Amino acid sequence: MHQQKRQPELVEGNLPVFVFPTELIFYADDQSTHKQVLTLYNPYEFALKFKVLCTTPNKYVVVDAAGAVKPQCCVDIVIRHRDVRSCHYGVVDKFRLQVSEQSQRKALGRKEVVATLLPSAKEQQKEEEEKRIKDHLTESLFFEPSFQPESRSVSSGPSLLTVFLGVVCIAALMLPTLGDMESLVPLYLHLSVNQKLVAAYILGLITMAILRT
Repeated sequence: MHQQKRQPELVEGNLPVFVFPTELIFYADDQSTHKQVLTLYNPYEFALKFKVLCTTPNKYVVVDAAGAVKPQCCVDIVIRHRDVRSCHYGVVDKFRLQVSEQSQRKALGRKEVVATLLPSAKEQQKEEEEKRIKDHLTESLFFEPSFQPESRSVSSGPSLLTVFLGVVCIAALMLPTLGDMESLVPLYLHLSVNQKLVAAYILGLITMAILRT
């Protein structure tokens, strides 16, 4: 006698939540950064409902702070900074995204996103450049002999592993989706929507990492 396969019970708080990006940076002198978008992915086979909480709700406007995500889909959550003042420079605020099944109240998963207001994008880039130069000089002092200055080289750009992962993700997104019968690509190379969502998520993380180097 065949027994019906039971779906594993989802434990409260243990469901991975896929959100991109995981850090928001607002610049006081650049109004285009005062409005940013969080993308919430749902790679699962069931619908999710979500809710966005904030440690300082008086400083932000969250458009559609609660809603639902269909299976294997994603939604964009718009966040606006409405209190751009110098007293808030460098203060780290936190957003928490809680997700649950539509028929339940308990939170199956949660993810925190940090938000920071900085005075100027140019000043931030200058500080990062100065920090990279300082770190490089420190490494050179401790790890390279002083009589071989020609052997020193400043590393720049993404690593080979990062580039390789990016190429793999792009290739995965270019492959046909399961069910596409008109494609000439072998069936074993067809990917599911779930797999392509994960590839897109990883590619987004790699892109952010490259842009910050």
